[in-house]
Amino acid sequence: MTKNYQKTDAAIQNLTPEQFRVTQKNGTERPFQNEFWDRDDIGIYVDIVSGEPLFASSDKFDAGCGWPSFTRPIIAEHVAELTDATFGMSRTEVRSKDGDSHLGHVFNDGPVDQGGLRYCINSASLRFIPRAQMEAEGYGELLSLFPAE
Repeated sequence: MTKNYQKTDAAIQNLTPEQFRVTQKNGTERPFQNEFWDRDDIGIYVDIVSGEPLFASSDKFDAGCGWPSFTRPIIAEHVAELTDATFGMSRTEVRSKDGDSHLGHVFNDGPVDQGGLRYCINSASLRFIPRAQMEAEGYGELLSLFPAE
């Protein structure tokens, strides 16, 4: 992808208080009480701040944890993985590379036949773009992720 994704003051100002808390203050939303945990529409999930394409619905699965879970990012370079030792735990935090938004964490308890990873992501850090709107919103090159209707 050749598009330039970045964090802007305008994007930060447009966040809801919950989106700000999660993406900018490393928060975690409540399980089973967030927008995308049980959504199964076809499309992509992008960073709410920068618009970076992060995850595809084709890689989403029900992990039973109450947050949207994915087996892999669309483009690995758009996701940064950092060590997180908060709360007395050792975890791997997931952030968007250019937007620097806190997304969630990645764990090694995902579907083994799909690589074994579970990207456990906060809905508040994402914006969903349905397949039918991807071209108009500048993500047409990612339509190949989904079979034709």
